[in-house]
Amino acid sequence: MPTTPQQILSDLKKNQYAPVYFLQGDEPFYIDQIAQYIEQNALTEAEKGFNQIILYGKDTDLPTVLTNAKRFPMMAARQVVIVKEAQELADLQQKNGQEMLSQYVQQPLPSTVLVFCHKYKSLNKNLGLSKALAKFALLIDSKKMYDNQVPDWIMQWVKQQGYSIEEQAVQMLMDHIGNNLERLAKELDKVAINLEKESADAITAELVQKYVGISKEYNAFELQKAVAQGNFTKAFQIVYYFAANPKANPIIPTIALLFTFFSKLLLVHQSTDKTERGLASLLKVHPFFVKEYRVAAVNYPLSRVIRNISLLRRADLHAKGVDNTTGTDEQILKTLVYQLMH
Repeated sequence: MPTTPQQILSDLKKNQYAPVYFLQGDEPFYIDQIAQYIEQNALTEAEKGFNQIILYGKDTDLPTVLTNAKRFPMMAARQVVIVKEAQELADLQQKNGQEMLSQYVQQPLPSTVLVFCHKYKSLNKNLGLSKALAKFALLIDSKKMYDNQVPDWIMQWVKQQGYSIEEQAVQMLMDHIGNNLERLAKELDKVAINLEKESADAITAELVQKYVGISKEYNAFELQKAVAQGNFTKAFQIVYYFAANPKANPIIPTIALLFTFFSKLLLVHQSTDKTERGLASLLKVHPFFVKEYRVAAVNYPLSRVIRNISLLRRADLHAKGVDNTTGTDEQILKTLVYQLMH
């Protein structure tokens, strides 16, 4: 039975456990969340000694896993068997192993909670095993989140903790961390536990700057915004800050961010639907980022956007040591930003 991570977690918190969980996909965050919840809460501390078994895919095989799964619990209502790194199970890639697991999931031992943590990849959907898991087990396929989904995820995560977050703080976290959900959650939790000390009920840009270590004024996102707005003074303040802190602000990711921005700006100029909803869908960004693209479209006509994309490609080559006649990374970035804005 395919389902969502959120639904599984909701059921677990109601003490509703299924006999088999198969957690797969290239986004490990929810796989870890579900497995960790089961490991910590399915049994009492006294029950865990005899009834909780943790196995690792590279150190075990399916016959061992299923032998443990078929045991009855000792002095407890259930037992738990968790297979971490299940993608390393050699016989899971073989027909005999797949058939063995298919047979078990069709008639699992009700008193066992069997969990497979199959990270960074998914089984072929056409396999008989995949069809059996989809029908008889709780199956999730945890996919990496698209960038335009991250702001909503951040706001929802914070809301679940009973707080709120400012728009600028969302932007800073997204720009600095991207779609790494595990790191986003850790950094948000780090800020949240300090809210009481700060006498605050909302996560602000200042608190993100203080507890996550992201500069509120001097980061790649703010450079992009300054360039978009045509704010030459602000842009070069950030460039000089980057030059003084090169390890924290490497040039190639900065160029990549600006390249992505101007590439999307090209789409804005070519779009026939310039409504907020239409542009947000086209650019695959959250609607509250659309205003910045509209401002930039006024400051940068189509011909300048095309020229700037060419400048960014050339700067990227220079930063990688190809035909570099500009000099150091600092000189490359200064020259690039000057040219982009003139």
